[in-house]
Amino acid sequence: MFNSTITRLVVMLFALTLLASGCAKKPVAEEPTMAEETTQVEMQQEPSGIAEEGVSESAYGEQAMGDQGDNTAAAAQVAEEAAASGLQRVHFDFDQYVLTSEAKSVLVSNAGLLRAAPAIKVMIEGHCDERGSDEYNLALGEKRARAAQNYLVSLGVAGDRLSIISYGEEMPLAMGNNKEAWAKNRRAEFKVKR
Repeated sequence: MFNSTITRLVVMLFALTLLASGCAKKPVAEEPTMAEETTQVEMQQEPSGIAEEGVSESAYGEQAMGDQGDNTAAAAQVAEEAAASGLQRVHFDFDQYVLTSEAKSVLVSNAGLLRAAPAIKVMIEGHCDERGSDEYNLALGEKRARAAQNYLVSLGVAGDRLSIISYGEEMPLAMGNNKEAWAKNRRAEFKVKR
């Protein structure tokens, strides 16, 4: 009875020592008695199994960290592609650079795409219809691009990611001398810089 109690105490102390140390080293064993030999052989096999589990969990953890990095990079790539293809143009009223409610709605959507892809930079192009002088249309195109830029910044897009340029009437979207063509040409476009 006394040997059985000592054996149990030795086993419990060994297990506690193993848990407290947190490593998979085999303990230095004293000369076992005959009754302890069987118990120690069984116990020495347990730490080996624990060590293998610890290594496999560590390897799994490193793989998971690598996978997480890959997933983050893939998510960033998807966000950049979505921003590059999803940015929509906004249109302006005749001789105006004030954003309409429809233009603001489009810019809210554009801002969401840009916030999801913080690495990309965008050139905002201001455009006009063919009416008016070249100088006037260049100035108006710049005001339109700046209005879009300022609104995006107010929605949380970093200003240093947005640059502007005015093309005035030089790059029409629609050809023609009618109201429909003119309405399509009064716009701001968003081009991702590569």
